[in-house]
Amino acid sequence: MEAYRTAYVYVRDTFAGTLKETDYGYSFIYDTEYLKNENASAVSLTMPLKSEEYTSKTMFAFFDGLIPEGWLLDVVTHNWKIDRKDRFGLLLVACKDPIGNVCIKGAKE
Repeated sequence: MEAYRTAYVYVRDTFAGTLKETDYGYSFIYDTEYLKNENASAVSLTMPLKSEEYTSKTMFAFFDGLIPEGWLLDVVTHNWKIDRKDRFGLLLVACKDPIGNVCIKGAKE
C-alpha cells in the first residue's frame, strides 16, 4: 500500500509512529522501537499501543481533532493556501506544536 503523504507522530517529543494517506484512506502504525520503550504511551485512547497497523477510510478522529477550527482554521487555510477538505494537509501544517502531548511533523527527526 503506497502512501501519498506521510506524517510522523511524536508523543512528548519522542517519535511514536507513522500516519499515512493511501489509496484506501489512512493508516497509522506505532514505531517498533517506541513500543519497546517502557515509558511509551498511546497516541489516544482509541489507538492503544499495539504492533498491528490501524486503518481507516476516513481520517482517524483523534488526528482530525488536532486540526484547528473556526477563525484559526481560516487563518491556516488562507496563509498556507490549503483547502479545508484537505485534512491531511491541514494536519501537516497546523499540528506541529498543538496543545497536548502529541505533535505531527512532515519529516522524521
